[in-house]
Amino acid sequence: MLLEAGHELLVFDDFSNSSPIALDRVRELAGPAAAPRLQQMQGDIRNPKDLEQAFTKAPSGIDAVIHFAGLKAVGESVQHPMHYWDVNVNGSRCLLEAMQTHGCHTLVFSSSASLYGYPEAVPIPETAPIAPINPYGHTKAAVEQMLSDLHASSPDSWRIDCLRYFNPVGAHPSGRIGENPLGIPNNLYPFVSQVAVGRKSQLQVFGGDWPTSDGTGVRDYIHVMDLADGHLAALDCLLAEEPQLLTLNLGSGQGQSVLEMVQAMEAASGCSIPYAITDRRPGDAAISVADPSKAAQRLGWRTQRGLKEICRDGWAWQQQNPDGYT
Repeated sequence: MLLEAGHELLVFDDFSNSSPIALDRVRELAGPAAAPRLQQMQGDIRNPKDLEQAFTKAPSGIDAVIHFAGLKAVGESVQHPMHYWDVNVNGSRCLLEAMQTHGCHTLVFSSSASLYGYPEAVPIPETAPIAPINPYGHTKAAVEQMLSDLHASSPDSWRIDCLRYFNPVGAHPSGRIGENPLGIPNNLYPFVSQVAVGRKSQLQVFGGDWPTSDGTGVRDYIHVMDLADGHLAALDCLLAEEPQLLTLNLGSGQGQSVLEMVQAMEAASGCSIPYAITDRRPGDAAISVADPSKAAQRLGWRTQRGLKEICRDGWAWQQQNPDGYT
């Protein structure tokens, strides 16, 4: 979408949980005229030398950064908290120092609804208390605090938007690019997809006794294309307006349970998805649903796609790529 909007891009990635093939397909989808405007570089966000090389790679300099580089699995963060603090917090610190050095003061940051922990009420507004319940959420809260301190130190320079994602899912409607987690998926949607396509035999549902309509956890699922729309709108807003610090929820405002997601994927795929109810997972909340009204007001952004489109596009990706990018 950034290429279609005319931007020149440099993708910086260590490819620890991703594939360069995805970027080849982005070029393919964007077309031969846009493809040359996408460069890529392999590097580690925690390595100042790699970042220095990235910021000097673009001949005309870098005007803005969209910061996706981080780890995002709740269960894994409980098992390996120091790794999460190193990558998510130390990596962000290194990035911000490189941005300051090169006079780049515009940042869209991938934050998370995990900051809200066990919400006092739903839907959750941006003014809800920040009370993470797992190491992943704590690292996102720490980076947001770092960004707040940085903006306060130079409010006339920094343009920052912290986008608090709820649950991004789905795929590009072409089926050419989608989520390809390495190893056992830590999130519901790719696991459901892999059971449907036959890569996994059964879905584990973590808890059947939550205080919800069917006893399974309820989440606000947002199509990845709507999420991309939100990033483009946030970037346009920051570049057009005066320096500011924005914090916005990106979600649909609608909640679906685990079993509703299973049923929607069964309908999209025509496949049965066997599941087993197991114990609750540490660090999970019963319900997490966004109040996205502020994003609608500030960016003119709302989700355009629902659970049907999420499962349709995700199934197109899974069918075309049953083994991911391998």
